[in-house]
Parts: sequence; C-alpha cells; structure tokens
Amino acid sequence: MLKNKKNRIISLVLTVALAGSVMAGCASKSSEPGKAGGAATSQQILRYNLGADPKTIDPGLNSSVEGGTVIVNAFEGLTNIDSKEQVVPGAAEKWDISPDGLKYTFYIRKDAKWSDGQPVKAQDFEYAWKRALDPDVASEYAYQLYYLKNGQKYNEKKANKDEVGVKAVNDTTLEVTLENSTPYFLSLTAFPTYMPLRQDIVEKDKEGWATKGETYIGNGPFKMKEWRPKDKMVFEKNPNYWNKDKVKLETIEYTLIDQETSYMSAFNAGQIDYIESPPTEQIPTLLANKTAQVFPYLGTYYYSFNISKDADKIDPAVAKVLKDVRVRKAISLAIDREALVKNVTKGGQNPATSFVPKGIAEAAGKDFKSKDYYKSTADVETAKKLLAEAGYPDGQGIPTLEILYNSGQGHQDIATAVQDMLKKNLGINVTLRNVERKVQLDETSNHKYPAIARNGWIADYADPMTFLDMWTSTSGNNVAGYNNPEYDKLIEQAKSESDSAKRMALMHQAEDILMNDMPIIPLYEYTNIACIKPYVKNVHKSPLGMVYFNETYIEK
Repeated sequence: MLKNKKNRIISLVLTVALAGSVMAGCASKSSEPGKAGGAATSQQILRYNLGADPKTIDPGLNSSVEGGTVIVNAFEGLTNIDSKEQVVPGAAEKWDISPDGLKYTFYIRKDAKWSDGQPVKAQDFEYAWKRALDPDVASEYAYQLYYLKNGQKYNEKKANKDEVGVKAVNDTTLEVTLENSTPYFLSLTAFPTYMPLRQDIVEKDKEGWATKGETYIGNGPFKMKEWRPKDKMVFEKNPNYWNKDKVKLETIEYTLIDQETSYMSAFNAGQIDYIESPPTEQIPTLLANKTAQVFPYLGTYYYSFNISKDADKIDPAVAKVLKDVRVRKAISLAIDREALVKNVTKGGQNPATSFVPKGIAEAAGKDFKSKDYYKSTADVETAKKLLAEAGYPDGQGIPTLEILYNSGQGHQDIATAVQDMLKKNLGINVTLRNVERKVQLDETSNHKYPAIARNGWIADYADPMTFLDMWTSTSGNNVAGYNNPEYDKLIEQAKSESDSAKRMALMHQAEDILMNDMPIIPLYEYTNIACIKPYVKNVHKSPLGMVYFNETYIEK
C-alpha cells in the first residue's frame, strides 16, 4: 500500500489539461484488419511511424520526443505514468517519503527483470543517474538530475559522484536525497533520464550499446529485435517484464518516414496503423471526416537565436546583429502568429504569446499563463521602431539570416511564411536550410547554427519549471546559448522555495526576464494531430509527448 503522501504530491502536479489520454483510434474508412486499407493480418503487430531515426535511444542521452517514445516502451523507471497521467508504481513497488520531502526510499520489486532475465537492482538506478550527471558523458538532460543532493556540483566538477544523493542500500532498496523538496519528483522518476541502466552492458560498448538488439537491454514491456536506419525499428514483447501479462502486443514496428506525404500514403494504403502530424493541407479534410483527431499536447513550437559565446566563430556579422536585443524583439514582433496557425498549421493551435503555454495550473482554478508578452498578430510599427533604434532602419545593414529546420513539409511551410513576413515587414532577407532530424538536434544543441533554428519543447512534467529551467546557463537544452545570471538566480530560488505562491511568483519573474531578453521566438502552442486505425485500441498518447503501448492491442 502506497503512502498517503504520494497522492497529495500527485495532486499538486497534475492539471485539468492532463486529465485525459488517448484511449481509442480515429475513425477511418476501409480500415478493418485484413481488408483493403487495413492491417495485413489480425496479429498483435502495431506499425507506428516514429517520423525519423532518433539521434539516440540511450535513456541518459536522449532529448527528443521520438527517442523518448522508444525508451518508455523499452525501459521502466521507479515509477510509471498510467493512461490517466497518474503516477503509479513501476520498477519500484512502493516508496517512503520523509516528512520534510527531502528523502525518498524506493523498494525495487522482486520480480523486476531485465530483458535478458537478470534482476533489476537498485544499483542499476544509482549507476544510470550518476552516469547522466557525469560531466564527461555530457548529457543534455543532466540538469534534470540537479534535484539530487550535490547533483549539480558533481556535474560541474565541484563534488565527487559518491556525494550525489542517490545510493543503493542493497539490491532492492534505493535511497534518494534531494537538494530541496520537489512536489513533482515522483513524476520525474518516470522520465527517460531517470531510467535504470546495466553498467556491464553500457561500459562494454559505450558508443554502440543502444544501437543493437543484442545489447539494447531494457526492463520495460518491449525489447529491441533490430534497427535498420532510415527504414524501421522492430521491438518485440519482453517475456521477462514483470507486468508482461498486461502487454498484448507481440511486435511494434517503428517506421522511420519523415516526409508527411509519404507516411500519409502509407497510412491510407494500410501499411502503417498510426501516424502523427499529417500533411498540413490535408488536416481540415482529415479532421472533418474523422480520419484525424486533435489531442492535448503541452508544448511550445519556437525559433531560437544563436546568441551563444561561440556564435562569433560561425558568422561574426550575424552574431553582432543578433546580440542586440532590439533586433531580436523586432524579428519576433514582425511575425503574425495568428496567420501562422490559421493559414499554415491549421491544427487548432493557439498563437504563443509567452513561452510557458496554457494548461499548467498555478493554483486551483488559475492557469500559470496569465500574461501576453506581445500581440498575437504582427506589430510592425513597434518592430520597425526597434530596428531603427538599433541602427538598421528598414532592415538596412542586416546580413542575410538563415532559418534552420528539420525535414518535414510542415516545418518548411512555417519557415517559408516567417521568411516572407520578415522580408515584407522589416526588409530582412532570410534563407532556409532543411536538414535531417539528427543533424538539426546536433546543430542546435551544440550551437552550430549561424542565426535562427526551429525547435519545439514538450513538457517533461506538469509544472512551469519544465519550460523555464531549460534556459539556465548550465542547461544542456539551452539551444540559444542564453546566459543571464539574474535569470539563473531566480530559477535556483524557485527550486528551493517551499511556499507554492512564492515559488510561482519567482517563476513569473523569470519568464518576464526571458521574454524581455528574447533569446527565443515562441510561435504557437502545440496540439497533437494523429490518425490511428480504429482497430488499434488503448493507445496512451500523453499530453507530455510520448506514446505508451504497454496496454495497446489490435482488435481482431
């Protein structure tokens, strides 16, 4: 029986927006198994289009939604997230929490096993967490483990790993000590970065262990059979998973098609059962005939400026221009977000007038998003004034700027629209460059792009902090290279503040600074548009981005 305190903590972090989940497929014509446009057989095989080869499916290194979906179906954290977005026991069957909320004791279930049959141990979690914090590993999500006592100090080489607040007392008991009481910590333990890893497997082949079926050893409902780059990834049911009796699928085929028209055609032909982000121009028709459906998605689609310390090395002229906050604000204000969602994305998205989107509760009946930092339509007059003040009237003197985006017609359409707006409204010339998803992730995370890059952020948990701490100077997900000591200080204070109202006030102050400095251009708040064959049942599409197939089945 779980402690009562667990339920109180969960109630703090879950919001009304996250109460629902995707538990049924979209309607579609000619989609019965075995018929034209349907599944080839009535076997328990699901074909889900992942969209592109993930940069990595190493739980400690992944930072993408597509990689996260693979990971949460192959691994399991101490806790798990059920179809109602509730925190439930995972590899840990129960836990105790100290009265001050600083110490957690997790008890690993005796029947938890790895896909090769070996028992899951508390040491596997200790190893994985400390590995992600290891500065030599350079995990982009290391900051997600700064909640652990001395986690940040170890990552910054100011403490040794033995001082980090996670310790295996024995094979089945894990003690965790936090820097500060964290209301959403149990949600974090279900996140990929907190998944366990086998030290003997990882250390034997640090670079390649997560690319091969024989070494991709997980503790979740499915295990890897093969990965054929740019084709598909095949996962099979894990017979050693402790909860295998509830897993009905025998096989998951993750197809790796990143062109919308191609995977839409495959879906229509019955070659794929589940796709996301159908072609933009088809969305109104797909929604009208119920082939597609809109699902909640807690995230923000945005562009980032490269204002990192390394930007000068790429293009000094561009770097000089973009370091002027007036130029960044002018570019942001010249974009008509209402036109983007109405005429380009067409998926029920809301224009983003802040970085933290709607849907996260600040208090009962009150949403954290309470301020519009700019108009949802273009404010050309103010934008031109700012540009002139910066010494670039009507865009004169501004070098050509590049927008980098990953392959996909939707991203291209948005980039083209923004390109036209900046030329028309400010006289700024923009070029477009599209690359594979892996390249886009590499260039943005390492600040290799010269000017502006397409990005998106989906919440890791239902708290404003998931949108704000990524912009601290030490965050691996700070793709802009933004650095403001005052901002860092406010985030640090918010993380150590136990009073909820004061904590929220600190985060509002932090977002005020972020949106005034404008290292990013929020464009719209995500919705998730997906097409799922009606014979696919019990898919759990989380508003936090990842898709869980542990209870999915094909209706015969």
